Amino acid sequence: MASRLELHEKLCELLGSRNVYFQPPASVVMKYPCIRYRRYAIDNVPADNLPYLQFHGYELTVIDKNPDSEIVKAVSKLSSCRFNRHYYADNLNHDVFVIYV
Repeated sequence: MASRLELHEKLCELLGSRNVYFQPPASVVMKYPCIRYRRYAIDNVPADNLPYLQFHGYELTVIDKNPDSEIVKAVSKLSSCRFNRHYYADNLNHDVFVIYV
């Protein structure tokens, strides 16, 4: 994946629906299960004191009522993706990952 839009398409493909949200405002009512993601970091690899390569990091949160969600398993297998943490809030399981594209 080379861009955020390609990441978005891949996440939609994994979920099998359109319940993928990029930085949703508070006014958006999300439908579950879903994937919510946001920009997390930008890492530069320097050469001659200039950015030679740049990697954009995104924090992905899989939100599902099912604690054994198949979506979590699918996201965990994405390239450059690592699991960060799990928490339970509002009767929903939240599994947080970080991925770089």
